[in-house]
Amino acid sequence: MSSPEVSSLVVDKQGVRLDKYVTEHCPGLSRTQVQKLISQGYVRVNNRLAKAGLQLSIGDRLTIAQPPPTGSSLQPEPIPLDILYEDDDLLVVDKPAGLTVHPAPGHPGHTLVNAVLSYLPGLPDTGDRQRPGIVHRLDKDTSGVMVVAKNRAAHLNLANQFKARSVVKIYLVLVKGHPVQEDGIIEAPVGRHPRYRERMAVVAESRGRQAQTEYHVVNYIGGYTLLEVKPETGRTHQIRVHLAAVGYPVVGDKVYGVKSPHLLRQFVHASGLGFKLPSSGEYVEFTSPLPQDLTRALEEIGGFYRGY
Repeated sequence: MSSPEVSSLVVDKQGVRLDKYVTEHCPGLSRTQVQKLISQGYVRVNNRLAKAGLQLSIGDRLTIAQPPPTGSSLQPEPIPLDILYEDDDLLVVDKPAGLTVHPAPGHPGHTLVNAVLSYLPGLPDTGDRQRPGIVHRLDKDTSGVMVVAKNRAAHLNLANQFKARSVVKIYLVLVKGHPVQEDGIIEAPVGRHPRYRERMAVVAESRGRQAQTEYHVVNYIGGYTLLEVKPETGRTHQIRVHLAAVGYPVVGDKVYGVKSPHLLRQFVHASGLGFKLPSSGEYVEFTSPLPQDLTRALEEIGGFYRGY
């Protein structure tokens, strides 16, 4: 049986409730899930059990143990992988829309992790038993390029590149409206929505994490704009939240954007990814063509994308 995933936090706010603080700093968990973890003894304050309403003090040390998803979430599944590149350290895959990256509560199977375990049945421990090989994530309904580590050393190397913000991430995004500036940078903290805990939002600096998104207009299409977007940081739903916050919601995004009769999912595609190979330090870039559903949506509104 897999062990719980344990993370640690040092409190930097005075007087905030335990459940609220953990929720703000663990984007993958809702407040209800956090309260359940606390009640089951998975969250400790200064190595002691605590209640959800405990008022924290600056310097308190928290440990959060997230038990693994139940069921057969980490079983290999013969899900096809579109492999763009492979060496002894990593896989670069073109993830289709609709495929969740890793198992989570309520979604124990049919994920990219299950597909990787089927393709690499001898995949060694890469440092995260519940998300073997996963270095970064794409939303379920976002398609495009992802890198997956095949060993612990490669996982650490790639994770450090993401942490240092040296990885180049390029997205193609269709938004409603016309940005005034053809090139711009959006800088605004992203955190949990104060009312709708399953959503993210631009929040006060004290409640969120610093986030930066650069964009460039590819072309204008009627009342829409196709953007090339480069997120400098990697906050949950960052691109969708930032663009909505400045008045250019993502087309097809049912949570933060605007619905579209031309799309069944958000128009967000990870078209490019650049990083250094762990084995040699050589910088490489990989690209993914715009999928058929997004190409068709562009054509239906009178636009096109020439691609790389």
